[in-house]
Amino acid sequence: VVTNCTDQMKYTDCAKIFKGLCQGGLWGCFDEFNRITLPVLSVVAQQVLAIQNAKKQGVELFQFPGDPQNISLQPVCAFFITMNPGYAGRQELPENLKALFRGVAMMVPDFQIIKKVKMCSVGYKDFDLLSAKFFSLYATCKEQLSNQRHYDWGLRNILSVLRTMGTTKRENETTNEALLVYRTVRDMNLSKLVAQDVQLFLSLLADLFPDESSPPKGHYPKEEAILKNVVKRHQLMYHDSWVLKVKQFYETTKVRHGIMLVGPSGGGKSCIFKCLKETLQESDGIQYKDVRFNPKS
Repeated sequence: VVTNCTDQMKYTDCAKIFKGLCQGGLWGCFDEFNRITLPVLSVVAQQVLAIQNAKKQGVELFQFPGDPQNISLQPVCAFFITMNPGYAGRQELPENLKALFRGVAMMVPDFQIIKKVKMCSVGYKDFDLLSAKFFSLYATCKEQLSNQRHYDWGLRNILSVLRTMGTTKRENETTNEALLVYRTVRDMNLSKLVAQDVQLFLSLLADLFPDESSPPKGHYPKEEAILKNVVKRHQLMYHDSWVLKVKQFYETTKVRHGIMLVGPSGGGKSCIFKCLKETLQESDGIQYKDVRFNPKS
């Protein structure tokens, strides 16, 4: 059982999980354990110690801290924690809690091997060369592009791009593989780049794929025709750079579950969302709802 820990967790929440693990004989993993606040971690240390002492004594029932009733203990139960010690907003574990767990240091994975294996598994024949180019691109982007808070060149982004590469390959089995990788990497990253980084990113792609001309942008004739009518209805300008952002937003909805529109006030974020929603309603024949929350309430 994996639990994603947050700073909102109370010691009573942890107690319920530990009691469930003990009585069910389950293994539990507490992910990002050091997000939990220090006062709660101190109590958790007492809970873990009580379980470990009961396991050492080989008892079937034991007194869990803060619980008036004895609870049953299956000796096969176990618990593990994962943590990133250097991250902002994370706690340093108390010494009495550290002593109860055996540490295992992890290494940063070799991203190029991951890319190579994934690309091979989704059907790319030239996976060796293409994975090297993909690795070089992200390594260079990390070093040379501006440092924005929403940029992500890590494993989460890489795996998302690789999944889309697999889908693209299955849909275009006879197309040049380098062109497919070029187009996927460009289309999945271009929308999130700030204006100053766009040209540098495109030039990096052109350097890595010198034999390929820039693939054409996505073309959606049906949706674009509906979008023109929607824009006219709202008395807006059908501006090329704004329309490109609507297309990028549409493409992102196909590969992402959660999306954040970032930009200055008056940049057209709400209009992009509203116009795309109305376009897809007409195109798909489905009534979409948007629920707005006030973050300050």
